[in-house]
Amino acid sequence: MNRLFLLPATMLAALGAVAAALEPAASDAVPAANEDRWNAAPIALLVDATSGQVLLEKDADRRFVPASITKVMTAYVAFELIEKGELSSAQSFAMSEELAEDWYRTGSTMFLEPDEQVTVDQLLRGITSVSANDASAVLAVGVAGSIDDWVDMMNVAANELGMEDSHFGTPNGWPDDGRTFTTAYDLTILARSLIARHPEKYARYFGQDGLRHNGFAQANHDPISQVVDGADGIKTGFTNQAGHGFLGSAERDGTRLFMVVAAIDYQTDRNRVSRELIRWGFDAFDRTQIFEKGDRVAAARVQNGMKAAVDLTVANDIRIAIPQDTPERPIFRVTYEGPLEAPIVAGQRVGRLEMTLNGEKTASTPLVAAHDVAQAGFVQRIANAFEAWTR
Repeated sequence: MNRLFLLPATMLAALGAVAAALEPAASDAVPAANEDRWNAAPIALLVDATSGQVLLEKDADRRFVPASITKVMTAYVAFELIEKGELSSAQSFAMSEELAEDWYRTGSTMFLEPDEQVTVDQLLRGITSVSANDASAVLAVGVAGSIDDWVDMMNVAANELGMEDSHFGTPNGWPDDGRTFTTAYDLTILARSLIARHPEKYARYFGQDGLRHNGFAQANHDPISQVVDGADGIKTGFTNQAGHGFLGSAERDGTRLFMVVAAIDYQTDRNRVSRELIRWGFDAFDRTQIFEKGDRVAAARVQNGMKAAVDLTVANDIRIAIPQDTPERPIFRVTYEGPLEAPIVAGQRVGRLEMTLNGEKTASTPLVAAHDVAQAGFVQRIANAFEAWTR
């Protein structure tokens, strides 16, 4: 059972002091998010990747059709294979005549010709820069032997990442009668893993101007890269069924934001909302570091251990974003499933530090054991029980 354990008084006082120090900005604050400018996006999510905070959310757990945003998962699977040495960016694949029947210049394309040998590097550039359906299909069949087998790999990856509300039916997001779906929350999980696990590949393939291949020059339709300071990707999507969507990312001064908008009727609205949302995410918040990696936050009771409690520390530096327009201060609490059972190993994830702002849980970060706690013998267990009883 997940239980809430209140922080010790000393820890509550320390966190209270942190909260008290976070005074909201005065009259020059950026306007709040509850404005008509977001109405064009039925689905929207803005996450501070550094802290895990949700800065804005509209139906972020609602399933929708991602269209060509699907190609981000195709790129992710390819990056994973390259990292494992199971695929090389220098390998070449060709569009077979059979594959060309379905994908020769179908929808967004990099204008591949049947039997043309194209490297994985070129295919990935086509997928990420000009949303090439043909490149996605050629890569899928070239690597896995069939599109179905590649799609299975995509769904295995989604499951491993914890994308619980996502399923993929194609490598490129082509309409498939609703078999492909995702949520805004799941797409931010994918974006986080893509950049964290493959930063060099991400920088090489995403956020580029466009692509020229076989005499055809095309621009990237990413609405924020090359436009918004710090923006570096990721992927647009559109079909008549899905509407216009975008999964985007930008980084400034050590703060990375992920954003998702979806089900928008018009491309111009998608572009405008995407740019305004990501800019607002940087401009409307004051950011401060409240903990450094390894800082002690609390202690948790331990059952059947050589020690009656274990110190809980933060696993990473913790920075939080406070809206400039709110008079509220954040409230912190520690949760863990307990009492914890010995043995416990230093570094083991044993709880979470949660932050609530304006009545909403906006951030949650893991807490780890600061030290080992060995399993106690019979005599020590008696002593621990007596100590707990006399408190």
